[in-house]
Amino acid sequence: MANDSTGEAEGGAIALVGSGEYTPAMVETDRYLLATLGGPPAARVALIPTASGREPDSPQRWNEMGMRHFSALGVPDVRPVEITDRAGAEDPVQAAQLADANYIYFSGGDPSYLIETLRATAAWAAIEHARAAGAVLAGCSAGAMAMGAYTLSLRAAREGGRVGPIRAWAVVPGVVVFPHFDRMAGFIGPDWLDRALGALPAEVMPLGIDEDTALVQIDAARRRWRVMGRQAVHLLAVGGAEQELRAGDEVELR
Repeated sequence: MANDSTGEAEGGAIALVGSGEYTPAMVETDRYLLATLGGPPAARVALIPTASGREPDSPQRWNEMGMRHFSALGVPDVRPVEITDRAGAEDPVQAAQLADANYIYFSGGDPSYLIETLRATAAWAAIEHARAAGAVLAGCSAGAMAMGAYTLSLRAAREGGRVGPIRAWAVVPGVVVFPHFDRMAGFIGPDWLDRALGALPAEVMPLGIDEDTALVQIDAARRRWRVMGRQAVHLLAVGGAEQELRAGDEVELR
């Protein structure tokens, strides 16, 4: 993450999660990620609920869930970051919690709001610093969408409007993430995928990640990723071509 919106830098592992943050469905994934840091006692976990910042009580709920989840996994240092708007993202107290964290978790909500609230702020500079020092990054639902090259307005897709694309953080620059993929047609309608894929630049790989499922980077140098969780990850293409990957399957992402 060389700057606020582009580039994949050396750092810790990355997890793109379709849904299920801070629930039993993600215990396997989080244990794997914690092990890459030397185990739970070595972890300093920062919880970022910004994507739900416009939903009353949601940031507090996500942070409480995250604290219970990681504490149960044996992490002694779990930090509920309180960033719900741009003012919070410029708060040096909040940024300080991020700068020396080594596991940063973005929970769900509105991806566009998350992207623009953190972009080019003190909080984002702190995240970049942590990432350069080897921090793990995990994003669930909106958090996963924000880490691709672009994201799409699924709300607009549901309402029949323009779906995007919207430039995201490009932590993983070659992909676009569709979370909750197994349920997306029910949310938006049967023709949503063709419209969404047609809006994307040709050079990106669209990834459909089912609920309670994660795609985890296991080898940054070789760009190798592994599926974890109970369902599937789908490599998508315009016209319906698709490859389905299940738990334990690996793929190389450009």
